[in-house]
Amino acid sequence: METKRIFDFLTEAVKLHPNKNFLSSKEETAGGKAWRTYTFGQVQEKVNRVSQLLINLGVKKGDTIALIAANRSEWNLVDLGCLQIGAIPVPMYPTISEKDYEFIFNDAGIKYAFVGDAVISGKVLPLKGRLTSFIELYSFDVVKGIKGFEESLPATVDASEIQKRMDVVQATDIATIIYTSGTTGNPKGVMLSHRNLVSNVESVKSVTPFAEDEKSLSFLPLCHSFERMVFYCYLSFGIHIHYAENLETIGENLKEVQPYCFSTVPRLLEKVYEKIMDKGNGLTGFKRKLFFWSIDLGLKYELNQNMGAWYNLQLTIARKLVFSKWKEALGGHVEFIVTGAAPMQPRLIKLFTAAGIIVIEGYGLTETSPVLCANRLEEHDRAIGTVGLPIPGVTIKIADDGEILAKGPNIMMGYYNRPDLTAEVIDAEGWFHTGDIGEWVNGKFLKITDRKKELFKTSGGKYVAPSPIENKMKESRFIEQVMIVGDSRKFVSALIVPSFINLKDWAKENGIEAASHPQIVDNSKIKALLNAEVERLNKDFGKWEQIKKFHLLTDEWTIEAGELTPTLKVKRKVILEKYKAHVEGMYKGEHEVVEH
Repeated sequence: METKRIFDFLTEAVKLHPNKNFLSSKEETAGGKAWRTYTFGQVQEKVNRVSQLLINLGVKKGDTIALIAANRSEWNLVDLGCLQIGAIPVPMYPTISEKDYEFIFNDAGIKYAFVGDAVISGKVLPLKGRLTSFIELYSFDVVKGIKGFEESLPATVDASEIQKRMDVVQATDIATIIYTSGTTGNPKGVMLSHRNLVSNVESVKSVTPFAEDEKSLSFLPLCHSFERMVFYCYLSFGIHIHYAENLETIGENLKEVQPYCFSTVPRLLEKVYEKIMDKGNGLTGFKRKLFFWSIDLGLKYELNQNMGAWYNLQLTIARKLVFSKWKEALGGHVEFIVTGAAPMQPRLIKLFTAAGIIVIEGYGLTETSPVLCANRLEEHDRAIGTVGLPIPGVTIKIADDGEILAKGPNIMMGYYNRPDLTAEVIDAEGWFHTGDIGEWVNGKFLKITDRKKELFKTSGGKYVAPSPIENKMKESRFIEQVMIVGDSRKFVSALIVPSFINLKDWAKENGIEAASHPQIVDNSKIKALLNAEVERLNKDFGKWEQIKKFHLLTDEWTIEAGELTPTLKVKRKVILEKYKAHVEGMYKGEHEVVEH
């Protein structure tokens, strides 16, 4: 059977293995939380009931349905239930503002919304009087005064009516509208067709070593195009998906599920690394020496190079005695990890790879369904510090100004209601302008060097790309987050959120009393330590790019505080405004900044 529409993947899976387990979520039971599992056949049955509910409500092909919930089986049931009758699911992050909800509901003309819980319904319901098309809300959790999802599903379905609606859905129809969070202005609705999504899934499947009858753990938001595409890949391979309960239980869920693979963003892998280092810092004697010997050994690892018999012997020992515990912490069965959405520190990929945990870094945008490039499992098609090779069907070229341009069947139909913005990013020849700056490595691997709009010029006329500097600085175990500043200024400076976990350990080792975050950032010896770290890492850059001053912050940047996008990208304008006084202080030589 040829797959032309996303829901065809489910139809085919049900034919092949209707009784195989597919979706598992943890749910409350009389005896506590337990996994509830749906087979492929049960998923199809539920999806049909969702479709019937929508038909009963009068939903027609092309109508838009909001989907707002944390990862859970119901999310996918509604998604597929919409898709197979031609309704258009519009996923949204549970964490966005009421202002963004109002804009998206009205811009997309949302008629019905399916939400996860009372918190989300509490954000949407007060907007009802200001929403132009909205009719009704359904909740997956039981919420007083809100229609329940489970109780609203019809007991029987009209299979012939559902089939009739499936038959008229074309590959070129809009499958979904995904609103990009953006760092400024109103969100933009990316229109993706079934053809866009199916082509991307098929291409990713051909280069990624997914395996049938394996298990995965899902914890990235399903409303993000990356995790949603990965879900469709799992669906087409017959992989059993388990949804993590929340971000705090990922470690516990990894051990329970023992997944073959999972997808993530760099920030979460950085957190895993920080916890590992925290445990290492707590060791004493021979165990501590062995731990840090293994770390140093791992950092010397190079892909596609013969490291020699002596190194290989040492690495075998390190993997057996130290790195094996890393794999156990990830469930003990992980074959590979896929990461995207933001750049991953090369030193961390090198370290995980040395530990026997393959990290495959890829690249794409919501507008490209989303994958454009990916590293491969085979070593000769992997290059640390790059996002890999273009996937089959995608053509990449570098424009004269360094911008990455892409063409392929995965390029979006356009921005919903915004042909003007569409024309700005898709030129007359069909090339999509990504807004990223890049270069080729060894003639075949794509390397992202920065965002075009984030490049800035110092008052001396020198261009600075902040991302490479920020990524380099985060190689220090004492630096958690960093943002480079310097547009139209005489020199480059930085706002730095220190790694408080590692600094507390360092302070303890050096007899320094610094318990609270303010005490840590105000301590002169800690400032000197971070100054030395910045000085050491500065050496990789030209003099005009080097950080001359920095200010230490006491609070980590978060989504909740509005400083990060839902995909954990830094909102530069928000942070610049929030810490305006500190930034100005760095250019006035005030006492609280560190200068070197």
